[in-house]
Parts: sequence; structure tokens; C-alpha cells
Amino acid sequence: MSYKMYDEMMEQPDAIRKTFASEMDKMNIISEKVSKADKIYLIGCGSSISTCYSVRDALRMACSMNIEVFTGYEFFYNKKLVKDENSIAIFTSQSGETADTLASLRRANDYNIFSVSITNEPDSSMSKEASLSIITMGDTETAILGTKTYVTQLACLYQILFNGSDYENKEELLNQLNIVPDIIEKLLVDTEEDNKKLAEDFKDEDIFYCLGSGPNFGLAYKLAMTMLMEGAIKHACPLYAAEFRHGLIERAEKDVPIIILDSDFESDEITKKAIEFSNNLEIKLILLKLSDYGDIDKLLSPFLFVVPLEWFVYYLAHFNGEDPGATRHIGKVRY
Repeated sequence: MSYKMYDEMMEQPDAIRKTFASEMDKMNIISEKVSKADKIYLIGCGSSISTCYSVRDALRMACSMNIEVFTGYEFFYNKKLVKDENSIAIFTSQSGETADTLASLRRANDYNIFSVSITNEPDSSMSKEASLSIITMGDTETAILGTKTYVTQLACLYQILFNGSDYENKEELLNQLNIVPDIIEKLLVDTEEDNKKLAEDFKDEDIFYCLGSGPNFGLAYKLAMTMLMEGAIKHACPLYAAEFRHGLIERAEKDVPIIILDSDFESDEITKKAIEFSNNLEIKLILLKLSDYGDIDKLLSPFLFVVPLEWFVYYLAHFNGEDPGATRHIGKVRY
């Protein structure tokens, strides 16, 4: 048994290393502009918007940066845009051709907003039309749920935005970001078998609730939207962990599968209560604790959590007779 997603998962560490080696000078230029901007816009769709959510929430925990996230046409139709405003718009897309994201990039250019594209395709429209383009060195990715393009996009966003921020511990965080490929490399080996067994235990489940706090919400969004629904063909719903007590608490009952990402943030106060509540109800809880995967700045949690989750979804699809990288109705360029 072998799927294309397997190869692309294993290529993740080198994709980050190659991207940083190739694009760091350009990322430093953007960071300098970020440090002087009044507002930062992050725009993407699918896995790409999940990276935007993660870095936005990480920055909001750490510094005073004014940052907003939009999906493609929500930015395009945003009536608060002002021509020549002192802002930067960063557009993320694996293909560089996502129609609504590309339309929004063109709108930013029309408003004389400095535009940055982060894409895996150097000859794409977004790469050519942005004021400055970052190329992630993952080669063309075929697995729909996004592995190496996800981690390289996320790494670029963290490097650019934290480097341009006023976060007092940013040098330490960025130094740790540089060793993330080594940690991912180890986790790809160490977490496969446990998550293969976990996937076999959960293969007959049809719906999963995915919870995370801070930057882990972005990963919970990706897990539900592009990993479980697209990759494993399972129903899934992402929530901020603090929203457990609104809505989900009435759906939670014995044997309901809930996946919780716990990094022990201050905002994980409700996460702890959700874990306790779930255990008392004998919910089918899948709990990932950052301390089990590495000793690293909590703000970098998504980089570590994504690896065991990739293995879980990979084998969940396999045990249900699905190719985890295949698609039924969508492709990387959808329209």
C-alpha cells in the first residue's frame, strides 16, 4: 500500500529547508515592510486560509500587530479598503491560480496596496502579478489535502510576520522555527505506527469534531476542512476550543469522536474543562498534547501537531478504501 501523499509527507522537512535557503532574502525585505505597515491582510482558501488563521492567532497572543484574515472574495468585496493605505496584503495559494484569491490580489494592486504572494508555482498568475512573490520549494503537490505546501506556507508566514513584529521573544522563536524541519523529520518516523492503530480504531466513525485554541484553531480548521472531509471523506467540524460549551456541549455524548489539540496556552483554560467533561461522558476523545511531541515555543504548535494528524488521516482514508490524496469533485484549480 502506497499513495502519493506518503511521498509528499516525507518531503516536508526538505521543502521547508529549501524554501528558507532560497527565499530568505525576499522574506526579510517583506518583514521590513511589515514592521512599518499600519495593517496586514492575510488572504487564502482551504489549507491556505488555515495557515493565515494560525499565524494571525499566534501573533495576537504575542504582539500588537494589526492583522486581519479574509477568504478570497470576502477581501475582494471588502468596502473598508482604502486606496494607497499603508498596508500589506499577503496572498497564499498552492497553485497560485485560485480564482477568488487571484481576484483579491488584483483588487489589492488596484488599490496600490503592496501585495505578496506565497505560492508553490513560480509561473503562476499570482507569482507574476504580486508586488513581491515567495516561492515555496515543494515542487508540484498532487495530494489534495496539502502537506508540504501547508508547512512551507506556514513557515514563510511565521518567518515574515514574526520577524517584522514587536514580539519581545521573536529571535528565540525564529531560531526554533529553523529547527522545525528536524523535529518534523523525527515525528514522521516516531508517530506513524501509533496513528495507524488509532485510525484503524476510528475507521467506522463518520463525524469528527476538531478543537484548538490560539494558533491550533487554524490547524483544527485544516484538519476538518481539507484533511478529514477532503482526504478521508468524513464529516468534520472545526471549533475554537473555548466554544466547546456553546453548541458542541449539547452534541457531545458517549462515543462521539472529538479531537482536541492542547498546547497549554492561557486560552486553553476551557480546553482543560472540555477534556475533563469529555472523559466524564466517555466521549471518544483523541487528545494531542504538545508536550508529547517536542519542547518548543507553544506558538509553533501547529508544525508539530500536523504530523501525527497527517498519519491519522492517511490511514483513516486507507482503512476506508480511499486514496487520501485523491479527489472526487475538486482539484487544486477549481474554476
